[in-house]
Amino acid sequence: MAESPSAMPGAAPSARLAVLGSPISHSKSPSLHRAAYARLGLDWRYSAIEMTGDRLPAFVDGLDAGWRGLSLTMPLKQDVLPLLDEVDELAALTGAANTVLLDGGRRLGFNTDVGGIVRTLAEAEITTIRRGALIGAGATAASALVAMAELGAEEVRVLVRRPGAAAELEALGHRAGLVVTEHPIASLADADADADADAAVAPEGRRHEAAADLVISTVPGGVDLGVAPSAALVAHAPLLDVAYDPWPSALGRSWLDADGTVVHGLGMLLHQALLQIRIFVNGDPFSELPDEDDVLAVMRESVA
Repeated sequence: MAESPSAMPGAAPSARLAVLGSPISHSKSPSLHRAAYARLGLDWRYSAIEMTGDRLPAFVDGLDAGWRGLSLTMPLKQDVLPLLDEVDELAALTGAANTVLLDGGRRLGFNTDVGGIVRTLAEAEITTIRRGALIGAGATAASALVAMAELGAEEVRVLVRRPGAAAELEALGHRAGLVVTEHPIASLADADADADADAAVAPEGRRHEAAADLVISTVPGGVDLGVAPSAALVAHAPLLDVAYDPWPSALGRSWLDADGTVVHGLGMLLHQALLQIRIFVNGDPFSELPDEDDVLAVMRESVA
């Protein structure tokens, strides 16, 4: 049985919240959040609002005391930073905040994407890696890179379509304690080339030492990368495709068609939303909700 709202730190009898982004009509965040607040017995309203970076400052400045928080998606995770009074360590490290807590006139920023990635990979029994491959170089890619660092990655290859696009991720990798190198997206087709080279000089059994242990794609689901992954890469490395609409993406379909392992992007959305709800309800991403397993179950069912 959930505690009453008055027993939850920061939980007001009623409050407004929203997810902001562009495009936003496809977002499943309202379903996730509404299911959770109903399970917790909170009369909180959560909506989706189309928002661009140039309109964001005026919108945030216009929020009244009835607002409790905001979820942020593309393209606002970096645009929101100058509007915040304080950010948590992950938002500061990644340069991206996907959560804003409005608390006593202060705007507090958090990054729950990193935790969402780590938690959904743990559900798929992926808890440690040595080498990763990352497709894309935006705000979500920064969170994915830090998540790989938390899983123990030593090296991450960033695959991009525009030369130089990974420069900020290379710097972030240095701060996070791992080596990041940029490669053209075409190298996805021969991403196991280093493993083949190692095989020529390495003892038997080390053929895949230089291949990625995990691939994370952060590009929108409707994007066709124009290249198929190598068979060796698909066989060796699971893919976390953070896009969930449409599902599967073209990349996810190529992995599935080759009998590879794909972790659904909805898992990341689910777990980062749970951490957001902890923040909105308790003011802390590490403070569990009452009957949290039940809350997570109704959230999962809402988007099943």
